[in-house]
Amino acid sequence: MNGSNSPDDSAVASKDPRLRLPETCEPPGEGNPHKPAVWMIFGATGHMGRAVFRTVLSHGDRVTAVGWKDEHTIEQMQSWQEPPNSIGALCDIRIRGTVDSVIQKSIEHWGHIDVIAICTGNGVIGACEDQDDHDLRNQFETNFWGTLHIIQSSLPYFRNRTPEPGGRYLIFSSTSGALGVPGLGPYCATKYAVEGLIESMLYEVDTFNIKATLVEPGHVRLDEEDRKDLEKGGLKVYSLFRIKAASEPYSGPTAPASHAKRMVQWMNDRQPTSAARSAELVWQLAHCSYPPLRLILGTYAVESIRDRLRSIIEEIEDWKHLSFPQTEEEARAQEELEKKERERVEEAEREQEEEDRLMDGVAE
Repeated sequence: MNGSNSPDDSAVASKDPRLRLPETCEPPGEGNPHKPAVWMIFGATGHMGRAVFRTVLSHGDRVTAVGWKDEHTIEQMQSWQEPPNSIGALCDIRIRGTVDSVIQKSIEHWGHIDVIAICTGNGVIGACEDQDDHDLRNQFETNFWGTLHIIQSSLPYFRNRTPEPGGRYLIFSSTSGALGVPGLGPYCATKYAVEGLIESMLYEVDTFNIKATLVEPGHVRLDEEDRKDLEKGGLKVYSLFRIKAASEPYSGPTAPASHAKRMVQWMNDRQPTSAARSAELVWQLAHCSYPPLRLILGTYAVESIRDRLRSIIEEIEDWKHLSFPQTEEEARAQEELEKKERERVEEAEREQEEEDRLMDGVAE
């Protein structure tokens, strides 16, 4: 299998003038020419990882593509090597020692690292009750602990870089890190944990010129080059999720716990968001001067996260009176509202009683 870029999706996306980060973050361009960077992409063999890998190469950056030991061989990863711009490697991010080793080898090969993209992930589709300890721990060890291992292994290098400290993290989170999804409970929990970790860490490392962005894509489809990769190398289409057989209480055709499974089956590669176009924006993130904390990609992601935040704000407003003392004026207004509501309910009950009485008369 060859993970290289072609003139199809990635090259077309890189030339699309509409695919550009806001000027406020100073994206690469005529006024801010990008300096060639060295990347490490963990999860490079996954769906989004492949797209990011191709885009990085199309812009002339160099990259270490890291695959997962449990799914790939070193021979497969060596086929990704395109001297002098890319090398392949393997590790298991759940094991800190393998992460330390692959980062050190990458530094030795390139001389330095500028950007680390974390595209790894593991998920189980199924009700919370149906997922056993193995399912739960594997998701947390991959999604949360794996991310933490990569950060803890690389932060000392970024902090102590010469002549100036600094580095860039691009962590692929998910809409599942911003809202709960039935059928993906534990997976959502891991993404919530990652979001809290990164948001907290940024306060700690900003003084070292270390930046991080949580990339939250919606439903991302396979692009043409993904299909060619699959045909050549037998990579899995979507190796991220495994479907867990539902127990009887959660097995109904309309059971909420089956929502995620139904979505995957219904979409069947009709996802609205392009991996190549998303990868182009991710590349710009690595080279912009002022990256955002979060980059939300796709209409589904934007709308669902915005609706979730709106519902939170509405809920806060509905219940904030329990936390803040009411003024006398507010208390009177609240009593008046409650009085009107009682009167409305009583009037509705009287009308219903009258209607029932009339209907009884007709029946007789």
